[in-house]
Amino acid sequence: MSADTILDFAISQEEEASMFYLDLAARVKNPGMKSVFEDFAREEQGHKARLETIKAGGVLHAPGQKVTDLKIGDYLVDINPDKDPLDYQNALIIAMKKEKAAFRMYSDMADGVADPGLRELFLSLAQEEAKHKLRFEVEYDERILSEN
Repeated sequence: MSADTILDFAISQEEEASMFYLDLAARVKNPGMKSVFEDFAREEQGHKARLETIKAGGVLHAPGQKVTDLKIGDYLVDINPDKDPLDYQNALIIAMKKEKAAFRMYSDMADGVADPGLRELFLSLAQEEAKHKLRFEVEYDERILSEN
């Protein structure tokens, strides 16, 4: 598989993630969570732009530090956003699981490329997705788990 094909796939995944968060933002009633989801949509667009820059021959930035994983989302039941009510708790669960899947995707992509620059890019993006998941896990811990 060529680098362009891999980058095109990653670009499409970031676009899909951005649309996913905009959809969640439109569906939640909590104004604070709406804003959070809109912010995440913008971040995903930033990832897309970064990938497009790399594809066009731009400079690669080194990955950040490894992000802590609270693993809260790992133990929660999957939510179907089309069938289950989209309350605050369910929106957080969906977001955590989406970010975990994105982390795995980029980690797998890093493992599957020979080019060291692409590998570093995918590892960096995996860490960005891990940061997103952590933010949702912290929110879940503070707002949902602490209330029970």
